[in-house]
Amino acid sequence: MAQFRYIAKSRTGERSEGVLEAPDKRTLLNQLGRSGLVPISVTSVSSTPAAAKKPKASDKKAAPAKAAPSTSKKKWFRFEKGFGSRPRMKISDVLLFTTELSDLLSSGMTLGSALHALALRNTGRAQDPIVTDLRDEIVQGTSLSDALARWPESFPSLYVSMVKAGEASGQLPSVLERLVLHFERVLSAREKVGMALVYPLIVALVGFGALVFMMIFVIPRFSAMFEELGGTLPLPTRILIGMSKGMLHYGWAIAIVLFFAFIGLRRVLRTPAGIDWKDRILLRLPVVSNIIRANAFALFAHTLGTLLTNGVQVLQALSIVENTVGNTVIARAIRDAKTRVTDGSSISRPLAQGGIFPQLLTDMLAVGEESGDLTSALEHIGRRYDNELDRAVKLFTTVLEPVMMLFIAVGVGFVAISMLMAVFDLTSGLNS
Repeated sequence: MAQFRYIAKSRTGERSEGVLEAPDKRTLLNQLGRSGLVPISVTSVSSTPAAAKKPKASDKKAAPAKAAPSTSKKKWFRFEKGFGSRPRMKISDVLLFTTELSDLLSSGMTLGSALHALALRNTGRAQDPIVTDLRDEIVQGTSLSDALARWPESFPSLYVSMVKAGEASGQLPSVLERLVLHFERVLSAREKVGMALVYPLIVALVGFGALVFMMIFVIPRFSAMFEELGGTLPLPTRILIGMSKGMLHYGWAIAIVLFFAFIGLRRVLRTPAGIDWKDRILLRLPVVSNIIRANAFALFAHTLGTLLTNGVQVLQALSIVENTVGNTVIARAIRDAKTRVTDGSSISRPLAQGGIFPQLLTDMLAVGEESGDLTSALEHIGRRYDNELDRAVKLFTTVLEPVMMLFIAVGVGFVAISMLMAVFDLTSGLNS
């Protein structure tokens, strides 16, 4: 039998520690759980003839007050030292965490035990220190919503507000299930757009690589041959040879300029003015705007419906939705509508007055408000714009592929025609 030193807390928050004998760590954890304790840390100790201690409430005085939190803080410090910032869970990690926590709570496990079970998994990802911190906060008596609010980079206000509503109503497992559905919809929308861009990006990279290869390796050989033959080359050929020589001699400078231009543009587009300018441009592009609008309207409907279903107040729900639609122009229309809702107006009327939301959406909202079943109307709106997003993505891929092929054909064709024109001119001069 091995001996383990444990630090744990009871369901009332009392701290205890001691030494117990068990065949392995898993058996010890189960033993502590049956005793009504939530383990914070369990470490193996060398075998001694002393009898194993049973967990007592009086043992809490013998332990230093900061023993348990130090483990999570050290892990967090190591993570920050390695990456230079607070850990942050991706949306896929949040979805996986929410799914597992919902399953554990639905099976009858307490919140502290469920978080402890998740914290014991060393996944090597950013969620490890976050889940450990959540567990420690719950053991200390903090509510789950307040613990989640400590990590706004990972858990948005939508997540925290719904969990708070679930805690107030005593329906936290069902709220977590709705959050799972919400994040699955968000991920599905992102994957649709991402998959639509894969093939065009591959075609663009291959075409660009082919042009660079010809500029660096093919055209210089033709240029040397043309110089040996002499004669006047056509204008397109001279332009092409000049571009090739410029790339050979100043390619490093061009690469540096493009790199810093990309970094500068990226920083500008992250400023409030840059984000607003980018979002306005995207809403004016012929095909892309359909994807942006359909995705934003679907998120608006699904998010608002989910919040209202879980008892979140309308004004608070609109504030949360404003930060989830992903476009500042549409978010500004929601913010303006929220100020009118404060004055006692309905939701549909101020949204219609803003001119951003389509009439079909506002009409469906108005019908839901009149019938007193706004959540069902929002569900129908969400499904409608989910289908619209599918059609917009298909149209985007259908249009983008030939456009990309056209640009590549123009570039390759310019190179081929320029070379052929020079060959024809030189051969005709030799024949004459």
